[in-house]
Amino acid sequence: MKTAASIPRAIAARTNAGTQVAALPYRVTEAGVEILLITSRRTHRWIVPKGWQDKGSTPHADAAREAMEEAGVSGEIAEEALGVFHYVKERKHGVNVSLRVSLYPLKVTRQRKSWSEKAARDTKWHSIGEAAALVSEPELKRLILKFGARMTARAA
Repeated sequence: MKTAASIPRAIAARTNAGTQVAALPYRVTEAGVEILLITSRRTHRWIVPKGWQDKGSTPHADAAREAMEEAGVSGEIAEEALGVFHYVKERKHGVNVSLRVSLYPLKVTRQRKSWSEKAARDTKWHSIGEAAALVSEPELKRLILKFGARMTARAA
């Protein structure tokens, strides 16, 4: 596996190269809190909607944009990140990039039937425990469980 000594040009043009933003789409049902996961386009792993922050925008707004583009959901996005996780992005050209991702809870109020990346990804609602078990990144697992504990404490 190759690693990048420097960030590729296309990534470096973004704000905060080496850093991404992500949404943690959730809803509250009679069964409890559910998390919406999506599959990655290439490996079909379960992940959260994430992507690059654009210049002139806020991180939480960009996380909400990614949720719409990748999962077809919108709603109330938290302005403060739940936390951060790290992962290695596998690039087509063979150079992998280590990234830091800030995760923003998104209370889903609308789920579209059609959106830009629908054909490229699967989406599915999961319980907190299922979602944590399905994602690969250990830090993301912990953030999902932390969020579930926070939501349970709020409801009590």
